[in-house]
Amino acid sequence: MSQQQTPLFSGLLEHAKKNPVQFHIPGHKKGTGMDPEFRNFIGDNALSIDLINIGPLDDLHHPHGMIREAQQLAAEAFGADHTFFSVQGTSGAIMTMIMSVCSPGDKIIVPRNVHKSIMSAIIFSGATPIFIHPIIDPNLGISHGITIDAVEKALKAHPDAKGVLVINPTYFGISANLEKIVEIAHSYNVPVLVDEAHGVHIHFHDELPLSAMQAGADMAATSVHKLGGSMTQSSVLNIRGNLVSPKRVKSIISMLTTTSTSYLLLASLDVARKQLATKGRELIDKTIGLANSTRSEINTIPGLYCVGPEILGTKATYDFDPTKMIISVRNLGITGYEVEVWLRKNYNIEVELSDLYNILCIISIGDTKETTGILVNALRELTEKFLDTSHIVEKKVISVHVPDIPTLALSPRDAFYSETEVIPFKESAGRVIAEFIMVYPPGIPIFIPGEIITQENIDYIQENIDVGLPVQGPEDATFKTIRVIKEHKPFI
Repeated sequence: MSQQQTPLFSGLLEHAKKNPVQFHIPGHKKGTGMDPEFRNFIGDNALSIDLINIGPLDDLHHPHGMIREAQQLAAEAFGADHTFFSVQGTSGAIMTMIMSVCSPGDKIIVPRNVHKSIMSAIIFSGATPIFIHPIIDPNLGISHGITIDAVEKALKAHPDAKGVLVINPTYFGISANLEKIVEIAHSYNVPVLVDEAHGVHIHFHDELPLSAMQAGADMAATSVHKLGGSMTQSSVLNIRGNLVSPKRVKSIISMLTTTSTSYLLLASLDVARKQLATKGRELIDKTIGLANSTRSEINTIPGLYCVGPEILGTKATYDFDPTKMIISVRNLGITGYEVEVWLRKNYNIEVELSDLYNILCIISIGDTKETTGILVNALRELTEKFLDTSHIVEKKVISVHVPDIPTLALSPRDAFYSETEVIPFKESAGRVIAEFIMVYPPGIPIFIPGEIITQENIDYIQENIDVGLPVQGPEDATFKTIRVIKEHKPFI
């Protein structure tokens, strides 16, 4: 088959053209049973292929026709032996990876700055996490990747680990030396699982970091929807090599996937693969050029710093994706969240995320000079408002600080299922937490179940809440109380 073909999307169109009389779900029946306002907005074309896994359309759980062909084309495009489509997002693919290699009690080596889906999978599987501390950038206040040295030390101490999980690239576009990490892990016969949520495009351009499949990794959960042109919630799980059983993976992903799979999402994966495979290099080349010129313009604005290749050269910063625009705003004396709100209010601009010190803007194949020009103009006005350029030296600078990673006292699974009690959050220092706490996005936990709460982290969470950042996770969204492991008093 040719990468120009779209067997899944084309098959859906052929089926819709026949206009069959439907006595199956979904009950809106091509939109006729739907609220008219929503139907008019979505359009009849989309609703005509919002279908279910009837005979002519194949079945994602047991693909043998058009879905199988679409997945085979995706595997070829990504350099994988097998590709599975995910309509549960990359979170579902990540959980599949971990649950495919880990059983209760098995060890898995993971960075501490992992996405919440990884910790969810560790709880579900009953695996024991062996944490590698990521390197913190003292100037930006963000976590980078894990180092080769750290991976080697972890494997020497835990050669019985069932997997090494790597985030590559990170949310902020920083990559580790993945090829070397794979080489080390394979010397122990341990598979490498890659959270590639933010790197679908890197496989299709040689000026970007190596993709998981190019680096020889065994599995990669890849968000096609984030930067590859498919619809939100659609991702792929790529597999290669012989350290992971594709039959096992197929079984696990089926267990985690709805039986009412969305054909709109599946079709969008099919056409996104075609575009990336046939036009990806050309489109991404323009995107890189646009990002680099935008970065240069931003770096002429007093008080702002947009990270570039100068960040490379440390053990934790092996390569980077220039389409991720990390813009440090701390020299303005305001937080990244305040910048996010100001851009929304004054320029109708929405950024990918903000934290205490930065905003993150993503330049994708959908951007143009017009959209980046709006951003640059907005940032110029922002600095005119918040930075008196004649007194830059005197301007109050926000200091970067990141708290230490808490100590894990109990496995996340044991903590999650332990007997618990609710206590005041501000009085919880020293207790073992039974909930997640994270800033989302990016969804990296400040606390995971089983860690000892420290006053430093309580203060850090409160600081994020005070400036308006989206801290979430616990049952009590107001953070007045927190659920902790119950402490039993001895009988007297």
